[in-house]
Amino acid sequence: MDTLKVRDAKDVELAVRDAIAAEQPLGIIGHGSKRAIGQVTATNAVLDLSALNGVTSYEPNELIITVQAGAPLADVLSLIDSKNQEFAFDPMNTSVLLGTQALAGTIGGMISAGLAGPRRIKAGGARDHLLGATAVSGFGDTFVAGGKVVKNVTGYDICKLLAGSWGTLSVMTEVTLKVMPKAESEITLVLRGLDDVTANRAMSAALGSPFDVSGAAHLPGTALRGANGPLALLAGPDQSVTLLRLESIKVSVAERARSLATLLAQYGKAETVEDAASAALWAAIRDVTPFAAAGSRGSLPVWRIVCPPASGGAFGERLARETGGEVVYDWGGGLIWAALPEAPDAHAGSLRAGLKAIGGHAMLLRAPETVRSAIDVFHPQAPGVAALSQRVKHSFDPRNILNRGRMTRDSQP
Repeated sequence: MDTLKVRDAKDVELAVRDAIAAEQPLGIIGHGSKRAIGQVTATNAVLDLSALNGVTSYEPNELIITVQAGAPLADVLSLIDSKNQEFAFDPMNTSVLLGTQALAGTIGGMISAGLAGPRRIKAGGARDHLLGATAVSGFGDTFVAGGKVVKNVTGYDICKLLAGSWGTLSVMTEVTLKVMPKAESEITLVLRGLDDVTANRAMSAALGSPFDVSGAAHLPGTALRGANGPLALLAGPDQSVTLLRLESIKVSVAERARSLATLLAQYGKAETVEDAASAALWAAIRDVTPFAAAGSRGSLPVWRIVCPPASGGAFGERLARETGGEVVYDWGGGLIWAALPEAPDAHAGSLRAGLKAIGGHAMLLRAPETVRSAIDVFHPQAPGVAALSQRVKHSFDPRNILNRGRMTRDSQP
């Protein structure tokens, strides 16, 4: 396989134009940490953006950072952490599930994947923090979308389309992102022994309260078997845990935690975990460590299921019972991680049939190539939505050069 290592944005333009002329599809990578996600693509040319790794500007007082797409995510997180700031959407570290090198991703990969963590229920997703982008389209031309202020849109917000597009619309070369100050303090309330449906009700009550909950997750007891790291401190003999996070200045967090514990008293007496220990718990939930590649469930297919939060507990409980799999809930029940027993289609047919009834969708985040080649990794779209998606794709990349086949199996030029 030919690897084209670019030095700057001009090289990206030239590489894309050459690919168009040769009718050669290009795989787009930063560090390649997420190449095992998505449909199995067939290409013998890869565009490597890892040399585009600079921070163009960082204005901590303005809460804005502009960085090249190939910049290592770990380095950027370290930089903004030195100013006590963070990406509020809490980007997921996929290396835990995929078994790749720890923290090997890039900023461009973070935006292209758009995988937000537990704080998404409060802060929004990656697209909500993407202020602007410079990218090369499938025409081989550079375009700029958005800018460096929050309110910069007078028409269609093009840069938002790039978040979650998995590199199929353009090759991002530089992005501008909003950063936020880190909370001074955090407390996690822990409820024990709730079944999935009751936990769903408790999380809904907490999220509907005035106490500004920034994380709501539930781990059934069986999912905690063999837990290590921060979650091991919570594990009991098949005892479930329901976690609710509060963040802000210390005095506010303490008072809200007391009030929320009172509100939820009908679900049991809440324990508390504070500050660094609390942060470690939520990092483990964000990265789905119960299903880690290095753990006992490392060989199982893992699904990322999004559904209406009120339906999450009942759906996940039924899915685990019918398949013999394990589930973990985030986003108050709106996000379900499911590690299911091995099967030729990873249970895609029955899973998606069940989701149709509640208006959910599922993406197969981890599976062998043989499985990913046999099924739709990303949830099939309704005909009207699929037609719109195809028109958007054609407007950015009419020859289907960029990451051809990454998101859909039927992806001919």
